[in-house]
Amino acid sequence: MRTLFWILLALPVASMAETIDIPMYRISTEGVGAPIGHVIVKEVKGHLEFLPALQGLSPGNHGFHIHENPACGAMEKEGRLTAGLAAGSHYDPDQSGKHLGPEGLGHRGDLPVLKVAEDGSAATGALSVSRLHLEELHGRSLMIHAEADNYGDQPGGARVACGIIP
Repeated sequence: MRTLFWILLALPVASMAETIDIPMYRISTEGVGAPIGHVIVKEVKGHLEFLPALQGLSPGNHGFHIHENPACGAMEKEGRLTAGLAAGSHYDPDQSGKHLGPEGLGHRGDLPVLKVAEDGSAATGALSVSRLHLEELHGRSLMIHAEADNYGDQPGGARVACGIIP
């Protein structure tokens, strides 16, 4: 009877898995613009699931990354204002300096490619990553790039949307 009591007491706690809701915004050299939706992130059985609910993006594949700083503003680089540069580089706590994709041994900020439909929406279901944990994301930013990411020499082009991870 005592064991049953403790099991029943623990059930609500076990089912309250933490999730993070990241509001996403269009960005440009003028700064942070209009909202385009949000991405929910949750930890499920040892991996993270990113659940996008976005609209207003250009159709096709887009680079999708965790960046190191909790900022989305424009900054100057080599005399030129660049959208989203305040977010810094891809999250790379191991200092690998490599861009090898979400399951490779490079940046841990590399996420699966974000697929956007012809109507500009991205609600593709869960994008899973096994090399990250929820607690690593707090105080960083989530970035969407203009182009696809080949996880090599082209990390997705210009930064077009960003959200600060609370």
